[in-house]
Amino acid sequence: MSLDLIISSKPEEVVIALLKDKSLIEIHTESNEDDNTISAGDIFLGKVKRTNPGLNSAFVNVGYEKDGFLHYSDLGAGYKSFEKAAKIAFNGKPDFEFKIEKEIEKYGKIKDHISANQKLLVQITKEPISSKGPKVTTEITLPGRYLVLIPFSNKISVSQKIDDPEEKNRLVRLIESIRPKNFGVIIRTVAQTRKVAELNEDLQDLRDKWESIYVNAKDVKPPKKILGEINKASAIVRDLLNENFNSIVVDDQLMFVQLKEYIGKIAPDKTKIIKLHKGKVDIFQTHGIHKQIKASFGRKVNMANGGYLIIDHAEAMHVIDVNSGNRKGKENDSEANALQVNLDAAEEVARVLRLRDMGGIIAVDFIDMYQKENNMKLYKFLKEKMSSDRAKHNLIPPSKFGVIEITRQRLRPETSIDTKETCPTCHGTGEVQAAILITEQIKNAIKAADKSKGLVLQVHPFIEAYFKKGIISRQIKWFLKHKKWIKIEGKTSKHLLYFKLLNKKKEVIQAS
Repeated sequence: MSLDLIISSKPEEVVIALLKDKSLIEIHTESNEDDNTISAGDIFLGKVKRTNPGLNSAFVNVGYEKDGFLHYSDLGAGYKSFEKAAKIAFNGKPDFEFKIEKEIEKYGKIKDHISANQKLLVQITKEPISSKGPKVTTEITLPGRYLVLIPFSNKISVSQKIDDPEEKNRLVRLIESIRPKNFGVIIRTVAQTRKVAELNEDLQDLRDKWESIYVNAKDVKPPKKILGEINKASAIVRDLLNENFNSIVVDDQLMFVQLKEYIGKIAPDKTKIIKLHKGKVDIFQTHGIHKQIKASFGRKVNMANGGYLIIDHAEAMHVIDVNSGNRKGKENDSEANALQVNLDAAEEVARVLRLRDMGGIIAVDFIDMYQKENNMKLYKFLKEKMSSDRAKHNLIPPSKFGVIEITRQRLRPETSIDTKETCPTCHGTGEVQAAILITEQIKNAIKAADKSKGLVLQVHPFIEAYFKKGIISRQIKWFLKHKKWIKIEGKTSKHLLYFKLLNKKKEVIQAS
């Protein structure tokens, strides 16, 4: 297995694509235009707007249009210690080595601990979804490269993915020897085989970050973001970087330098995998990502074996129907054919759920199979393929109707990309104009830009081929007529009659 991270940086946003064996499994978008965006992991100094005894919850203003939702269970057992630390920090210098307060009742009332207009440090656990505001907690945790810091706890937990009992015991002993007072720790999977110096450095960085939260919040008027999660590219690198990472390719010089510095701190031996894309072709086009996006985000998702998935959405659930399509299998063994289609579909379902970040309840209607062992084989295969999914999920074995139900954690809105294209000639009106008009528009644009140098024409690849066709192509004719070379770039992500004419400074002269 190999992992590749492809990062496309534009002035308005950064788009991050994660590929597993060259197949797209995750895509993330991060806006560069809005500093007030809310992401899971961000820490805010909020202000309680009101409590709701009926829901046993409170609504906290964190600066978003919808107030954050804080349920009693999200106060955390150590809420009194968090509250005490805040009072100490807001009135003087932070001090976290006090005696930990008694845990609050598991089934208590929120009105006994929180009141309206109270200042509260909260962490975003779920981003705003649809008409709902963010979900928040006062039980703040800080993730690092190897460890997760849990303030006001004395527990040390180890990732379940570390199987070796001796390695688990070794890590627990090391953390116990360096753990600060009043701090618990979760040991992450990537901590395996790491030396105490590396673990201690990560732990001290998290401890300093924890103290900075209270220092930064001391004289702040809520609502205000106190500590933002690191950018998504760095977060993915932090959580996934291992020996399976093959390359990290970015098309922006500044981000290239920042990522190299970040990886130099957390994994110096991996800095050589970071590469700067210098090609003139779009980075996503070079790596075939545009094509995979269009193939994976429609209602119909085709599979390599000839089968396909039909995906429908509702507010609280998703339904996926598996179809064999035009697949040709063994003529006399329908059960074996159904099993093979279902196994291929299970692998694609696991990929699509992660890629689109679909959450809630997912019902997958597989092709009917009559042998019980085949249904269990399908269930175990799907469970294995979803094991690398970082979102919490649960699967129920196939019902007698061949349906497998999945629940998957939803932390942010489902990634939705519209793969439909408006007809480039009629723009949805049904009235088609002559396609040759684009050549006249381009001719006029070139003529109007006659004094400009270094012209670049961006068009659909079909139009690019049309202009370059023949020994005396239209591109050559333009050169002979205007006494300057006009570079032509094909853009697969654009519609058929799209064009954009740029000058040497990459400024748009004219566009369709």
